[in-house]
Amino acid sequence: MATRVESDSLGSVELPADALYGAHAARARDNFQLSGQGVAAELVSAFAQVKVACARTNAALGYLAPEVADAVVRAAHELAAGQWREAIVVDALQGGAGTSLNMNVNEVLANRAEELLGGRRGEYRLAHPIDHVNLHQSTNDTYPTALKVAAIGLLRQLHVDISELQMAFQRKEGEFAHVVKIGRTQLQDACPMSMAAAFSAWAEGLSRDRWRVSKCEERLRVVNLGGTAIGTGMTAPREYIFAVVERLREETGMGLARAENLVDATQNADVFVEVSGILKAHAVNLLKISADLRLLASGPRAGLGELRLPAMQVGSSIMPGKVNPVICEATAQAAMQVIANDTAITLAAQSGQLELNAFLPLVAHALLGSLSLLCRANRMFRQRCIEGIQVDEAACRAHVDASLSTVTALVPLIGYEAAAALAKHAQDTGRSIAEVVRERQLLSEEALAQALSPAAMTALGFRGQPREPK
Repeated sequence: MATRVESDSLGSVELPADALYGAHAARARDNFQLSGQGVAAELVSAFAQVKVACARTNAALGYLAPEVADAVVRAAHELAAGQWREAIVVDALQGGAGTSLNMNVNEVLANRAEELLGGRRGEYRLAHPIDHVNLHQSTNDTYPTALKVAAIGLLRQLHVDISELQMAFQRKEGEFAHVVKIGRTQLQDACPMSMAAAFSAWAEGLSRDRWRVSKCEERLRVVNLGGTAIGTGMTAPREYIFAVVERLREETGMGLARAENLVDATQNADVFVEVSGILKAHAVNLLKISADLRLLASGPRAGLGELRLPAMQVGSSIMPGKVNPVICEATAQAAMQVIANDTAITLAAQSGQLELNAFLPLVAHALLGSLSLLCRANRMFRQRCIEGIQVDEAACRAHVDASLSTVTALVPLIGYEAAAALAKHAQDTGRSIAEVVRERQLLSEEALAQALSPAAMTALGFRGQPREPK
């Protein structure tokens, strides 16, 4: 295989002759064999967009030759669109606050631009990774800016995915409005309720998640691009600092703004913790909902069995006929991973020192991982579980008829003490609440039927005359 040799301040590095990456990326690839996972595609695309904004700003201000800027922009657009991804060779986790990724991108864009300008890869005669692609930049302002751009894009997708999941629950709410079931607290029978009410509660939790996700985009719109190494803008022209974010806003279509305090925005990563907290809250809701569905679908004959989840695959290699709630289980595991990622983000963000946080690669890997995972989990949960859920009306009715919790509906008519005695007698004798009421002639048949009707047991509060006050 043909090779070429590149040199840096540490010495020479041998590379494949046609490699788009250069010496820095090659060293980083060998140094950081950690996660075995590449950098998130969204972060690579966002980094390319940052480089477009920087190149165009430098060209507009006369610091970069138009033909070089055009070649860099074309190369960056190719990278943003998914080309040359195999040339991003660094691990997702890396030392140096992300310098290795920045340099990997710089080298790829420089080599591709060199090629577009008529040169050969590795020459860096017409387009140089530092002098041209990285002009007036630092890893310390481009990396967090790219991370915020990538996160905003995924947040917008997550908003759509949560909304669609919420609507799926709302459709089931309407479909199951006529079904009465037993509500349970602490895994014990509580009060009758409609199946619609259960689905509406799940939908409402997702509604809050959707709102939170839409609002937390605002936290990411403030970027430190132009701050260079520590937020003071050293080595960058003043006019570049004031113009570059505007160019990035045009490139991304996002409402980005330059931070008023670039030093703060360069050294502090608390905004990523805040966003991760929102994702954790959504993960908690997904975990709760998936657990509820598994419980209500348990059995199906020796459990609650009130819901029937779509059968997606054979459940056991030893027990014939067994079908497990695998989609709920997978959703729960995705939620657990997001909660774990939140801990990693918290630790990385609080570990910054003085003017820089060196642990942003972990923040990026965990945050973008959580966003991508939640997007996929919401879609999977909706398409392979929620949209196909059915209710077992006979099981729900049987549980209502057998449960002593229906006595709660009689409290406004006969009082708590009488209702408690009624429930105990029914429990001791193995009879239903309705049978004991008739035996003791506590209510007329009409009043009993009304009190235990589906409409009355699932209504918001009761209607009618109260019992006489004491």
